[in-house]
Amino acid sequence: MSDQKEPKTETIAETENYAIWTADEPDGEKTYHLELNNVTVHFFQEEWTEFVDLVKKL
Repeated sequence: MSDQKEPKTETIAETENYAIWTADEPDGEKTYHLELNNVTVHFFQEEWTEFVDLVKKL
């Protein structure tokens, strides 16, 4: 039996083919996950902030 906790997840937004969700990891870090059909991109907080800034420039 494992002592590790499961991360708490929350969906931020989703459509039929895409989803963005967060996970509060057992070590206290929050990660962000961008699902694009069958590809998932994982971000740490500082990477996510930079990605959001980039998207805002579109």
